[in-house]
Amino acid sequence: MRILKISAAVLTIIFGCMLASIYTAPETTLHAIINASRLYSGLEKKSVNISEDLQYVYLEGGKADSKNEALMLLHGFGANKDNFTNISKQLTKNYRVIIPDHIGFGESSHPVDADYSPKAQAERLHRLSAKLGIKKIHLAGSSMGGHIAMTYAALYPEETASLWLLDPGGVWSAPDSELKKVAVATGKNPLQPKTLEEYANIPEWVMHRPPSFPVPFLKVMAAERIKNTVIEDRVFKQILEDSVEERVRDLKIPTLIVWGEKDRVLNVATAEILRKLMPLSKVIVMPDVGHLPMLEKPSEAASDYIKFRNSL
Repeated sequence: MRILKISAAVLTIIFGCMLASIYTAPETTLHAIINASRLYSGLEKKSVNISEDLQYVYLEGGKADSKNEALMLLHGFGANKDNFTNISKQLTKNYRVIIPDHIGFGESSHPVDADYSPKAQAERLHRLSAKLGIKKIHLAGSSMGGHIAMTYAALYPEETASLWLLDPGGVWSAPDSELKKVAVATGKNPLQPKTLEEYANIPEWVMHRPPSFPVPFLKVMAAERIKNTVIEDRVFKQILEDSVEERVRDLKIPTLIVWGEKDRVLNVATAEILRKLMPLSKVIVMPDVGHLPMLEKPSEAASDYIKFRNSL
């Protein structure tokens, strides 16, 4: 009994210290939590330069196979590589996993005047793949990352083994989403925050049942996004000017298209448009999921992907 009381007291003290650190050192505490999540998922942070002025920072885990294949996971607009950290727990057991911050996002280089079109980003990622010794790549992409992944596959079909598209962008003929209707009516994109309050509203847009974040953490994350406003404005304009539909028409690469039924950012009807364009594709619509399946239901999304890969 005495040991139990001591253990409970120790846990209470630890919890109290952690709670205090959220308010006294929010940035340090947030990064410690992120680093712990990476470690738990078998991921290590690395970096590599593809030119004198362009550096990719990426997470890597798992083991390379005899074919030098790898699964590369591409985050969406306004996000970073850690959107895929939790889901990687299941993926690193099976594959070599590479998760880069796109140029212009996260910890990778942020050249202000760069070309941020999906084609330019795909070309950079191809150089990254070469640097990492990847012979054949399995690409996954969320939202903007899916737009880039499809573009990569169209540019380098012989080097692309498969695609995993999670609510991908670039299909602008699709029915208007709730977010687009609001953006047209107000002239503001809810995913491009200029204030803490606007940033705090983003989870409601991108997740069906968003978690709650301590205000100190929100302030840290909001500051990072707002600091990147100039580049994000440039990126968003360039991706809206680029349609992927003709690019992927009759693209014969095995493709798993996953869509959250409750997606408010991109209309779920887009999935069927892509299925008709891509002859080797299949669609999974996830109920009670918004725009980010890998964050909202990571175990289910990973299991579906592993079944898809096993079927190739």
